[in-house]
Amino acid sequence: MNKETLRTFQSGDGQTAYYYSLPALEEKGVAKISRLPISIRIVLESVLRNCDGKKVAWNDVVTLANWNAKAPAPEEIPFVVARIVLQDFTGVPLLVDLAAMRSSVAGLNKNPGIIEPLVPVDLVVDHSVQVDFFGSANALRMNLEMEFQRNRERYQFLKWGQQAFETFGVVPPGIGIVHQVNLEYLAKGVLSAETEISGVKARVYYPDTLVGTDSHTTMINGLGVVGWGVGGIEAEAGMLGQPVYFLTPEVVGVHLTGSLKEGVTATDLVLRVTELLRKQKVVGKFVEFFGEGATALSLTDRATIANMAPEYGATMGFFGVDEETLAYLKGTGRPDELCKTFETYYKAQGLWGIPRKGEVDYSVELELDLATIVPGVAGPKRPQDRINLPELKSTFEALIEKPVAEGGYGKSAADLTLEVPVHINGSTPSDSASMPSTDAVANHPKEGAPKYESEMVTNRPTPAKVSDFPSPYRSADTKIGNGSVLIAAITSCTNTSNPSVMLGAALLAKKAVERGLTVNPAVKTSLGPGSRVVTDYLEKTGLQPYLDKLGFQTVGYGCTTCIGNSGPLHPALEEAITKNDLVAASVLSGNRNFEARVHQNIRANFLMSPPLVVAFALAGTVDIDLSTEPLGKSPDGTEVYLKDIWPSLAEIREAMTSALKPEVYRKLYTDFAEQNPKWNEIPSSTGEVYEWDRNSTYIQEPPFFNGFGMEAGTITNLIGARPMGIFGDSVTTDHISPAGAIKKTSPAGKFLMENDVAVEDFNSYGSRRGNDRIMTRGTFANVRIKNLMVPGVEGGYTLYFGDKDVPAPDKEITASEGKPTFIYDACMAYKEDGIPLIIFAGQEYGTGSSRDWAAKGTNLLGVKAVVAQSFERIHRSNLCGMGVLPLQFPEGVTAQTLGLDGTETFDVVGLSDDIIPRQDVTLRIHRKDGSTQEQTVKLRIDTPIEVDYFRHGGILPYVLRQLLAE
Repeated sequence: MNKETLRTFQSGDGQTAYYYSLPALEEKGVAKISRLPISIRIVLESVLRNCDGKKVAWNDVVTLANWNAKAPAPEEIPFVVARIVLQDFTGVPLLVDLAAMRSSVAGLNKNPGIIEPLVPVDLVVDHSVQVDFFGSANALRMNLEMEFQRNRERYQFLKWGQQAFETFGVVPPGIGIVHQVNLEYLAKGVLSAETEISGVKARVYYPDTLVGTDSHTTMINGLGVVGWGVGGIEAEAGMLGQPVYFLTPEVVGVHLTGSLKEGVTATDLVLRVTELLRKQKVVGKFVEFFGEGATALSLTDRATIANMAPEYGATMGFFGVDEETLAYLKGTGRPDELCKTFETYYKAQGLWGIPRKGEVDYSVELELDLATIVPGVAGPKRPQDRINLPELKSTFEALIEKPVAEGGYGKSAADLTLEVPVHINGSTPSDSASMPSTDAVANHPKEGAPKYESEMVTNRPTPAKVSDFPSPYRSADTKIGNGSVLIAAITSCTNTSNPSVMLGAALLAKKAVERGLTVNPAVKTSLGPGSRVVTDYLEKTGLQPYLDKLGFQTVGYGCTTCIGNSGPLHPALEEAITKNDLVAASVLSGNRNFEARVHQNIRANFLMSPPLVVAFALAGTVDIDLSTEPLGKSPDGTEVYLKDIWPSLAEIREAMTSALKPEVYRKLYTDFAEQNPKWNEIPSSTGEVYEWDRNSTYIQEPPFFNGFGMEAGTITNLIGARPMGIFGDSVTTDHISPAGAIKKTSPAGKFLMENDVAVEDFNSYGSRRGNDRIMTRGTFANVRIKNLMVPGVEGGYTLYFGDKDVPAPDKEITASEGKPTFIYDACMAYKEDGIPLIIFAGQEYGTGSSRDWAAKGTNLLGVKAVVAQSFERIHRSNLCGMGVLPLQFPEGVTAQTLGLDGTETFDVVGLSDDIIPRQDVTLRIHRKDGSTQEQTVKLRIDTPIEVDYFRHGGILPYVLRQLLAE
């Protein structure tokens, strides 16, 4: 029946083109399509176009077309996306799984070529650069060299994938972060495919849609593209022809009015939106921004808001397309023909323009007057915890004294005045890695200085380790205390695609330099642009030298501090922090500030706009009220306040005239291989099936297909499970599967040393996601995670209640019962005895990055079920995709109200092959005194397809059996 909705329009090249018409669906009386939110209509177009009576049925079209704003039908939507984007941290393990599937198929004497992405896949290598070096013109080159040194094996593997799969492309290191590359280059707005209509070749056009293996894929919603983050597990299924299934969502409409005031940035706006929507509990919902305030926002402001959708909990933060969208496509160098097609297609579909109040039906409508937004920051542990800028000082001081159990730091007021002297033994002015000299700013950049990473590639051998370079710190004697800023990072992702805040930071730096302000040498400063376009306009405006003067030289083009790639602090600073138990701070313009994410020893992390990052770097502390206290003093002793150097909107607008130049985008997004000879030097194997190196500590064939057969399993009750951990609220995927540094005394660190890997070559958990031996050992290994089975202790520890000898932990843990040990070692001991494991948690379990290893590692540890008060959307789905049972407590019931302490054993009964989504099952608690208690919990397998995934032991075996059966 979908053929009856085919209509024609004129494409940008003047040809007759086809599309599946949503207005035609309304004309046929199926539903009032024009009242649907724009985001729902775009999903509906995909369902309509892909309706084949098999994976997508006509009933799916009718159900979604009749979307009920106030009570959406609890039906799953089979959404076939147009393309998929990956970043390398999540993309490498995904490619490992595909390679393992090919090996498994080859082992069954079948054609491994049946494992092939059916939609275009782009992987952007952006998460592997680390801030080892900063504060010098050489930082970019040296960080690049270390990146290639550390990640050579991974890059060889990616290059194999590039040649092995026809639809798999790689954007090499040094180009930009995946979200900004997607926004500026990969996204087309409208796509097409050749087909046959009435026996004649024709071209059908459709909206650009996608999923990505980074939760901040939502940044593309600012361009009117429907897309969101999924785990690598779901992305693999999408690549192999499976629709992305999700329950019909509610759509929260946010009506924007007014405009931002002088001195308020897009970052301030998004932190307010995050605070507002997190309180509205929008997890699993679409959010759509509408109204005159939304229309007046620049495209880059829209993208900034959309980027933070995971922080406010929504599946998407969507803006419709309009003249501003078209202007951005043109300004970023998209071809004229494409831009014309984009405009005519969306107008033909009735999708042009951001709705005004009353034009569309939303589940809930919220109001936000942009004129009410004030400057703020968020932290110190969660992005939704917004603080008005003048209140940061009092908030931080209150947290210092607040008990740890209540989210504070458990110190005394006297600790706020503590000053610890630190001698930093760093580089001298003559060292190549030292800070810039005090020469006149006009002398920078030096003649021939390289601008981009791709121009910094040299043919000299890559050094073996960081210590081959001079220290990036300057020699100095200084003092630090609680609240001292030790990391100040203008990071990629959320803000660096937005010229207004980037130029704002540069203008503030200019005014600070002109007043003689400097940054304390203890502060690790960095600038990680989201793309080389940022470098271009900062250079052309003449503002980059001022950022350089304050130590904000470009350190790399990719995800740095925000993902935990902040690199090491100076050893003297590390020692001062640990010996004095200091609550040191980081300030960053990213989107994530969870515990131990930025740096394991930095306990207070605040999100803020790029200009404020520069300001707090100058102030050197977060224990300050910037509305009344000076940032510092000029050489003549004059106190300089934030208001003295804050750039005006007029100054920013004047500087922005050079930001969007189509020819710059076309030049920088052309022929990546040509621009990156160091990437070209990386060798790789060839062929359809990967040749696994059993000695590699980066890439290993995972065990997911061991003993694979064509028959699915059966669903049975879970009996005699032991608790692996009991956790509180807001346990994130960073807690479950860290991305940062590997501790040498941890199970993963010990494994690496046993395999002759030196500590300085550990790299990060994120970079080693292609090796299940390391990632399983790293699951629940975050140094800040708190397992309530070992109260008062931070880190990946638990109690083992078995007969085996287990390794002692690396810290003193007192327990009246059970044996204290690492979580990994306890799990392996239980696995040997065939004892299943269970986890208990509080609210928002799995919040954070769409990290597939948080579910994969959970599975490989032997965990069969997770019982939580609530789940983050992607992680719940990933648990189902790995065959781990998500269960939810009723409102008001927690592990604490049940009095669980870890000595119990558990059954989950009511499970069978006949289970239905979201049914009730029984958690049976066997206590050590012999008593038994039963508690009803909800099965959070939410859709029928997830029942199938669970029955098959996960999504990957399910898809493989489907492909082999065909």
